[in-house]
Amino acid sequence: MDEIDRRILNVLQVDASQTNSELALAVHVSPPTCLRRVKHLTETGVIQRQVAIVAPEKVGPSLTAIVEISLDVQAAERMAEFEAHVAGEEAVLQCYRVAPGPDFVLIVQVADMPAYHALAHRLFATQTNVRNVKAYFSTFRSKFETRIAV
Repeated sequence: MDEIDRRILNVLQVDASQTNSELALAVHVSPPTCLRRVKHLTETGVIQRQVAIVAPEKVGPSLTAIVEISLDVQAAERMAEFEAHVAGEEAVLQCYRVAPGPDFVLIVQVADMPAYHALAHRLFATQTNVRNVKAYFSTFRSKFETRIAV
């Protein structure tokens, strides 16, 4: 990855909706070069996908929870089982294995407290390997960024 690729990634992370010509102009390369490089970055997995970022407050009520999960058994296969279990849940936006402390931290987006309660029952209360659940509820989001420094 060279400086041109880094410029492309930085511009795309701010606004991926621009045309190839606009992107090429912004990073100071020709449109064919830009298109070829974006295609290569995508094919090699550097660019995983392009998405629209939705403002939660604009689409209805929402509650963000940061949830710490500790398991009874931390064997690799049991950790993978838990990850697979939460991966299918639409409300789980992010799942991280962490250390030290809890085994996992989840970022969850639900409509309200009853929806969180139902989710907690589905994902945590019914799992025999979940030892402890600690949830923090966001009262205000002062920063949200998806950009990675490259």
